[in-house]
Amino acid sequence: MTQGVLFVHSAPRALCPHIEWAAGGAIGAQARFDWTPQPAAPGLVRAEVCWRAPAGSGARIASALRGWDSLRYEVTEEPSVGVDGGRWSHTPDLGIYHAVTDSAGNILVPEDRIRSVMERASGDPIKLSTEMALALGEAWDEELDAFRHAGEGAPVRWLTKVG
Repeated sequence: MTQGVLFVHSAPRALCPHIEWAAGGAIGAQARFDWTPQPAAPGLVRAEVCWRAPAGSGARIASALRGWDSLRYEVTEEPSVGVDGGRWSHTPDLGIYHAVTDSAGNILVPEDRIRSVMERASGDPIKLSTEMALALGEAWDEELDAFRHAGEGAPVRWLTKVG
C-alpha cells in the first residue's frame, strides 16, 4: 500500500460527481469530495483528497481523469517498497505530464531522457535549457502555481481502498 493526494485545482461544478466516481472507481473506493470555490478561476471549484491504495493507484487515478480536458489536476503517489513515487499534472492547454519522484517529492529525470535532451540540444545552451525545462515539467508548474496557492488551507478528505 501507498498513499498520495489528488488535487483537483479547477473543475466545472457539473463534473464534480463524475470526478468523484472516476477517482473512487480507479482505486475501488467510494469518494465524496469537499468542493470549494476556486478563487483563481471564478465559477470553478476545487478539492483535495488524500488517498491510500496499492502502488500504481496514482497512475490509475490520473488515467481516469485524463479524458476531461476542462480539468486542472495533479495526482501524487509516494514511493513504496520497490516502487518509485510519481506526479501527474494536467492542464487544459498542456495536457498531461508525468514525472518519477523521490521520497522528498523531487522530480527524477532518467538517464536516457537526459541523454536525449543533450543530443537534441547539440551543444546549444539555450536549447538545452528549453529541453530541460520540458523534462522537469516547468510549464505545468507555472500554469498550476496560481491554482495551488489559491487552495492553501482548503479542507482535505481521505479516500481509502476498502478490502
